[in-house]
Amino acid sequence: MRGVSKRFGATVALSNVDLEVRPGEVHALLGENGAGKSTLMKILSGALAPDSGTLELDGERYSPSSPLDGRRAGVAMIYQELSIAPHLSVAENVLLGVEPTRGLRVLWGPLRDRARDALARVGRADIDLDQPAGRLTIADQQLVEIARSIALGARVVVLDEPTSSLAQEDVERLFRLIGELRDRGTSVVYISHFLEEVRAVTDRYTVLRDGESVGAGVTAEATPEELVAQMVGREVAELYPRSPRQPGAPALVLDRFGGRAHPDAVDLQLHRGEVVGLAGLVGAGRTELLRAIFGLDPVVRGDVRMAHVTGPSSPGNRWRQGVGMVSEDRKREGLALGLSIADNLTLARQRTLLSPRALAAESQPWIEKLGVRCRDAEQTIGSLSGGNQQKVAIARLLHADVDVLLLDEPTRGIDVGSRAEIYRVIDELARAGRAILLVSSYLPELLGTCDRIAVMCRGRLGPARPVADVDEHSILLEATGAREATA
Repeated sequence: MRGVSKRFGATVALSNVDLEVRPGEVHALLGENGAGKSTLMKILSGALAPDSGTLELDGERYSPSSPLDGRRAGVAMIYQELSIAPHLSVAENVLLGVEPTRGLRVLWGPLRDRARDALARVGRADIDLDQPAGRLTIADQQLVEIARSIALGARVVVLDEPTSSLAQEDVERLFRLIGELRDRGTSVVYISHFLEEVRAVTDRYTVLRDGESVGAGVTAEATPEELVAQMVGREVAELYPRSPRQPGAPALVLDRFGGRAHPDAVDLQLHRGEVVGLAGLVGAGRTELLRAIFGLDPVVRGDVRMAHVTGPSSPGNRWRQGVGMVSEDRKREGLALGLSIADNLTLARQRTLLSPRALAAESQPWIEKLGVRCRDAEQTIGSLSGGNQQKVAIARLLHADVDVLLLDEPTRGIDVGSRAEIYRVIDELARAGRAILLVSSYLPELLGTCDRIAVMCRGRLGPARPVADVDEHSILLEATGAREATA
């Protein structure tokens, strides 16, 4: 891709961008949210046409007129929000859009054979071809999409934040599969905000910033600090700031606390002025624990106490009691996508009817504090990137001035620079005496930001240990049940 530019009205999304990916190479495409990565990949796939610039595929001019045209040319896009048709079968999803036909009739035998072969090549010949794809786990749905790219004979596969919803064992399986694609000569474009992953799986990198290509090179020759500096345009002195903290009185106490399925008999004390992290595999029950505390899921046993309040409650009462929650599912639960940034940010404390201008003025300090990239506070939040949407969800808690913050995967899908800002805010809140319960599947995040870490396995929560007493290895042992099995 040479000299690619793209405007949306007065907004310059891409300006003279270059990207070169070699055969049999895993190439990292890095940049903050809003840097232009998605726009560049949409042009590659045929979903958008560039205003200027040229594209070549295997040395020949490449000008896709649609995503289907791009797929037929050998470019497969696997987005963070998977494009699975949930009610169609696994086999139909693997060959979606390129079904073998005779006239108007689908040839089901060849379709199943090609789907079975593609799944075998990703190491999952055991997946039932006839079951609806929507019943698969997220990890298996992702494998179905990769199998689709293999069935298409893709020459270029783009993976957009592929590990954001995967457990560790699924991440390792994905990395092995990426290595196999590389060995077959397939070019892989890998988009991720996790620099540890980038360094582990990619050969070269390109960095975008504010719609321009600002850096490229061999991944192994660049330090994480150098990559971050290129992405944000400045030095990030400390990714995980940690000010002196003084834990105070308990702000939240759980005693044999449990829901219908998960969590199961949880005991936990969260003090003012500390950050407690909840580690565990996907499905361990961490999200269910936060939902039950906040009143979104029923509590069937045990007790919950905070300040002068005892017992389960509703989300509305929790807000009034000084408890706020950021959901891991920002699109369906965390935000009202059709409303403005200002409406979303002030939603928990709209005690009187205010004009849009007044709401915008009330929101502006928080927009600036968290560095939300937007036109203004009256912009519809659904038009923002996922990372900027998440910043608004966190800003809502700051605006509501809550004492207890329940944060479920608060930095998922957020770039390094923005994560550094959120970690700084978390540190400031803890130093100011707020109590923070943080769920994250990203272990460096937990180790870098938390004072204590507790591990959840199959709905049961282990003791919260000082962060100095744990490491990634011990956390994974406990999360997988291996420590319990060998005890």
